[in-house]
Amino acid sequence: MMLQPETDDLTGYLAADEVVDHRHPGIRALAAELAGPEAAFHFVRDRVRHSADAGTYSAAYRASEVLAARNAICHGKSHLLAALLRAQGVPAGLCYQRLEDDAGGFVLHALNAVHLDGRWARLDARGNREGVDARYDLERERLAWPVRPELGERDYPGIHRTPPAPLVQALARAVPGRAGYGYLPSELPPTGY
Repeated sequence: MMLQPETDDLTGYLAADEVVDHRHPGIRALAAELAGPEAAFHFVRDRVRHSADAGTYSAAYRASEVLAARNAICHGKSHLLAALLRAQGVPAGLCYQRLEDDAGGFVLHALNAVHLDGRWARLDARGNREGVDARYDLERERLAWPVRPELGERDYPGIHRTPPAPLVQALARAVPGRAGYGYLPSELPPTGY
């Protein structure tokens, strides 16, 4: 799949915003301690629990909140990875997949794209568990889930600088402790790609 950044200007993929708040002191300190994109990936994948795997839903989605909670769904984890990478001076964006959920519907899954060695590569720090083996690999995608087009799943080629506003609004509606993803959209808004 050919990835499509929103812009060729990489400064947009280094910016801080309300969600990818990499100027937060805790994020900056951790980014410096981790010293490299692979270490940042492994920290988010392995040391921040995915809410479904933990059985506890923090509802955290801002990068600094996810760092404090050490628990989030894929969206929060992707925001934290983007923030850590940006704090290290590595351009990072947000990517999405439409995946089938356990109830036969669809859910929007979040992951990252990182710009290293002159090109973009997607990384998925969702967190490994039985049947999920995502890896840090800039040469060959090793995502949590490959899409199954025959089931209506899809990869979105866009690399977003910030999460789409309707998605942020949905994430803000999450309730700590309440399991499930019913508040999430099942696909990107029509303006997203």
